[in-house]
Amino acid sequence: MPESDPLFVAGPRHRIAYRRAGTGHPLVLLHPLALSGAVWGGFARLLSDSFDVIAADARGHGDSGWDGGPFSVDDLADDVAALLDGLGLGSAHVVGMSMGGSTAISFAARHPGRAGGMVLADTTAWYGQDAVTTWEARARGVLAAPRESQVAFQADRWFTEEFRRRNPREVNRVVGIFLRTDSLAHAQACRALGAMDARGLLPAITARTLVVTGEEDYATPPDMGKAIADGVPDGSARVLGSLRHLSLVEDPGLAGVTAEFLSAGFLTTGFPTTGFPTTGKAGA
Repeated sequence: MPESDPLFVAGPRHRIAYRRAGTGHPLVLLHPLALSGAVWGGFARLLSDSFDVIAADARGHGDSGWDGGPFSVDDLADDVAALLDGLGLGSAHVVGMSMGGSTAISFAARHPGRAGGMVLADTTAWYGQDAVTTWEARARGVLAAPRESQVAFQADRWFTEEFRRRNPREVNRVVGIFLRTDSLAHAQACRALGAMDARGLLPAITARTLVVTGEEDYATPPDMGKAIADGVPDGSARVLGSLRHLSLVEDPGLAGVTAEFLSAGFLTTGFPTTGFPTTGKAGA
């Protein structure tokens, strides 16, 4: 997706920023925590060959507004519905990564029929019993430390060591997005993720859903992705070898299988990642 000035629609409490490219069925991209719609890079550009790609900025991230008040993952999901309303779209396919995947779960369940098909990457419906405490500590750390000092921790979670060594330009591009993210919004999003428990929403999701997780993702391990796929009536899960938390950025070629799944409705052979195990209902 080419760099361009953001466009805006009115959200429930702020302006929602997005960038748009391509033609075809609309496809909304929902980004991870502390980044923005700019993170998608080559993955979005490849998808724009087949879809009308709409890369949104979450509340308080990128160019989207934020009033400084608390918000939840459900609020972020309602922002997605408002984005579609503002664009005159009844529904769209959705790709969500990390926080964006959690947002997509809430959106699909709470706005029935508006998610056509979904690909969720490196994400979860629930961070576990200690989530509130863990994420509150993370939020306080975000506010206490300069953003530059947080980069090493983030980059190690996002990308494999080999990728960081071979692709410093791409790593630096994503780091730049992180550094531009407002720390207050980052901290509030941490609290939103800590409070999230969307497990009860999964059975209500009617969208065909593929969940992919990097084999080396220790932020949201593969078991979390499998739990989503097991809970969604038409869900399947895949583990991606030699990838971490930003799998779709580290391997933008995964746009091919994303397009295949969303276009055909079923995962067929030829998944373009070597040496990874399958898990979940479709992998049985």
